[in-house]
Amino acid sequence: MQNQSSIKVWSERWRLGALDKAELVQIGLASMIIGLLFMLFHMLGNTVENIGSRSAFQWMFARWQDTISFGADYSHGYFIPFVSIGVVWYKRKEIFKIDMHTDSRGLGVVIFALILHWLGAKMQQTHFSLASLVLLIWGVPFYLFGWELAKKLIFPCAYLIFCIPLNFMDVMAFPLRILSTKIATGMLHGIGIDAVRSGTAILIPSMPTGMDVADPCSGLRSLLAMTALTAVYAYFTQKTALKKWILFMSSIPLAVIGNIARIVTIAVVSEAIGGKLALGLYHDYSGYILFTASITAMVAIGSFLNLEFSEVIKKWKSALLHRT
Repeated sequence: MQNQSSIKVWSERWRLGALDKAELVQIGLASMIIGLLFMLFHMLGNTVENIGSRSAFQWMFARWQDTISFGADYSHGYFIPFVSIGVVWYKRKEIFKIDMHTDSRGLGVVIFALILHWLGAKMQQTHFSLASLVLLIWGVPFYLFGWELAKKLIFPCAYLIFCIPLNFMDVMAFPLRILSTKIATGMLHGIGIDAVRSGTAILIPSMPTGMDVADPCSGLRSLLAMTALTAVYAYFTQKTALKKWILFMSSIPLAVIGNIARIVTIAVVSEAIGGKLALGLYHDYSGYILFTASITAMVAIGSFLNLEFSEVIKKWKSALLHRT
């Protein structure tokens, strides 16, 4: 009697007792695949010398924590998997309604991803291996459950790319520093402040030693964070793929403009109050203010893209007719 009672409670609370044999086999197969992928990338995911670990995950975590050696800041990587899981959870009702079946095209994706991982290991490019892991996370369900499910998983899986420390992005720090200082110097001249650019430094009367736009101030950090944030916002708020891409691409100039505005306002505060306060308190907290302004601009652009211009024109015509 105790045994039957425990089975009943187990079934009602967890619904595992209601699973048939085929579903249990699928769960077991999925668990085995997840385990194999974890072992593959944890034990054979990293071939970079002097790292001290064969794990691609540990290599990635180390880059997320490193904000000194590189121009970019990848600390947002901790939040990306939770966003992807949240998107899948949000779409769970649509996913459960899909008629699932195997699709051989997905097997091609899996094979390509495994080859990419092998190439990454041979070339000692761990970010290639991590890209192959993202592709596998999408390709395995594609193969096992079909294209309809794969379509639903395109965004949450592609979003995981923001987890990957992309080495080529680091070289953008210096060009961004040059661009920011050139534009900021021109804007300071426009508002009447005598500014001279020397490389990536800006010399103004209140700061004779100069205000150097270093790698952390290049705007690359805010660019990465802004693109990651805008991608999610565009996915949920825009109705068409074109509008989603327009809003996503707008995050790049928004991040650059926000960084230039920060440099200009630091110089203005220095001239108005003093260089010590400008390079101290204001420098430390102005990034949050201007990043908030960039987010506000992102929301405004998204709202503009969602406008039905025909309806707006009709309302204007109606308002004009009532006035006349």
